[in-house]
Amino acid sequence: MTVMTMTPTVTHRQKIWTYEDYLAFPDDGKRYEIIKGALFVSNAPSYDHQYVCGEIFAEMRNFVKKNHLGVVLAAPFEIHLSKDTRPVQPDILFIRADRQPVSGTKFFNGAPDLVVEIVSPSSIKTDRHDKFDVYEQYGVTEYWLVEPKARMIEVYILSGGGEYALLGQFVGDEVVESQVLAGIGLVAQSLFT
Repeated sequence: MTVMTMTPTVTHRQKIWTYEDYLAFPDDGKRYEIIKGALFVSNAPSYDHQYVCGEIFAEMRNFVKKNHLGVVLAAPFEIHLSKDTRPVQPDILFIRADRQPVSGTKFFNGAPDLVVEIVSPSSIKTDRHDKFDVYEQYGVTEYWLVEPKARMIEVYILSGGGEYALLGQFVGDEVVESQVLAGIGLVAQSLFT
């Protein structure tokens, strides 16, 4: 079995992974994702990763709920972007109210409106390249890359040409800007341990 960890080092692929393969994986606490037919497996995240994830989730959820904008979810929840890119499980995602899944939904078919990935040492290539490319390709309107080590948030917005453009890099006392969640008012340094 050729498997790509969150630090993909496999130089050849012996198998194109499918969603049917995914459904047969064990419930072992690992996160399994299939991106363009390649399998990515990651272990449980670190304390710093989860701390940042919790802070962003709480702030986003409160803002979205207060303003009746939709729903904010945290991993694990399956996103199906295409036949060969499913599931991906972003750390945090936002879906507008008019697209919100109904109760009992097992996965979301299509691109969320906003995705947040918290970058860890083992996920740098996956988050910055593999996921960046598929989120861009399948139309995720806004993509946040959060770097706990650098204490920085990068926000990318999908341009009219279908490519990501950097909206900004936010550190320290800077307020994170978002076009999808305009006015959210997150102060960068408040999100980190």
